[in-house]
Amino acid sequence: MSLFGDGLEAAVQKAFTRPAPRSAGAQMRYLVKQLKSTKAVAQMLRISQRTVERYVKNQIKKPRPDLAARLEGEVKKRWQPQIRAKARQRAATTDGIVIDTRARMGYTAPIGSTDQDRIRHLTVALPPQHAARLFDAHQAGATDQQLQDITAEALKEVYFQDSGRRAGSLEEVRFTDIEHLEFDL
Repeated sequence: MSLFGDGLEAAVQKAFTRPAPRSAGAQMRYLVKQLKSTKAVAQMLRISQRTVERYVKNQIKKPRPDLAARLEGEVKKRWQPQIRAKARQRAATTDGIVIDTRARMGYTAPIGSTDQDRIRHLTVALPPQHAARLFDAHQAGATDQQLQDITAEALKEVYFQDSGRRAGSLEEVRFTDIEHLEFDL
């Protein structure tokens, strides 16, 4: 489970205009329509093609918990791709992204400053260029650590340095021990 990747996906999913299919049959039919064959859906979900056909015809209605989770995840990944793209584009060009986090933060600074790491709860609106970096890195397959580093750089610039108005000699921000993380568009 990727904390940052899942957080970004959850933020984008809030922009959906219609709810995703909920029943197993409707989810299967949606996936078959997207992938254009029951065989492809069966391979993706690691079940038999006949099982997929039974779900499509509503002969089976209640999937096992592990299959239900995989099914829901695959549907949400593909649901409303144009709305998802527009939400990312809007965040990356005009709106930016809001991060709400509770984590241990500290920084490296010149001697004499209070750079001790401590738990902070921050809700910070990141400008569009930082949102664009986060979404681009996520779509390029960045690891959770890379997304965490990008977020730390954004918090350094926006929160600690106030977009260049203070703490100009700040070198690095440490962003660790994340207890809570949520993104919002």
